[in-house]
Amino acid sequence: MFGRAGIVGAFIVLVLGWTGSALAASPFDDWAAVVVAGDFHGARGGPTEAFDNARRDVSKELQRLGFSPQNMRQFSVRPDRYKDAPLKAEPRAIYETLNDLSTRARSGCLVYFTSHGAPQGVLIDDQILTPGVLGRILDATCENRPTIVILSACFSGVFVRPLAHPNRMILTAARPDRTSFGCSEDSVYPFFDDCLLKSSPTVKDFAALAGSVQSCVARRELAEGMEPPSEPQLWIGGELRPILPLYVFPTGPPNGG
Repeated sequence: MFGRAGIVGAFIVLVLGWTGSALAASPFDDWAAVVVAGDFHGARGGPTEAFDNARRDVSKELQRLGFSPQNMRQFSVRPDRYKDAPLKAEPRAIYETLNDLSTRARSGCLVYFTSHGAPQGVLIDDQILTPGVLGRILDATCENRPTIVILSACFSGVFVRPLAHPNRMILTAARPDRTSFGCSEDSVYPFFDDCLLKSSPTVKDFAALAGSVQSCVARRELAEGMEPPSEPQLWIGGELRPILPLYVFPTGPPNGG
């Protein structure tokens, strides 16, 4: 992993980024990011815009946080429907795109999925992306860099143990044995994505964001009588934890709607 030397290097890069605007616009300026809407079906089988709404507005929010648009790509299973021109969501394309982005944006990676899930993994169109496959994608592209993985899907806690490397943070919408909520045909966003978009402008970094999202989801599910609770899961690796507070969020209005 990136170890002590990598931690010192990351600190130096961040300090230079803050004190020399010519080098970096934000701590995330040199991060690769992909945001994936993996399905378009609601809970009853009809079409829903919830996942693509989340894809679009999470991407906008990441840009507000300082992620560079040139180092970010979006994916949808129905890309032709949307003016923001996402790529077609399929595992091979996600791997190839992240590989290309991480070749030039080398400071870190963020991967965000919003979709349906199963105990075997997250749905990407008509395929299941398993924890093992996602782990190999991250190993081959992001390698030992600081990496944040966020999975908004039922049963997404199945990804935590296989992906739990010291250089990673993993935040999931549910325990391995629980569903998440808010993906009906008339939903604007799944509950988890909605909480992330509402929480992001109010916190200072990704660690604080995870705690705020967990609390928000719990309150929403309790208020709407959703049982059993999804219990979003969080892992922060030992090498990432001490430097994560250095990746400070800017203040400003949210971009989601």
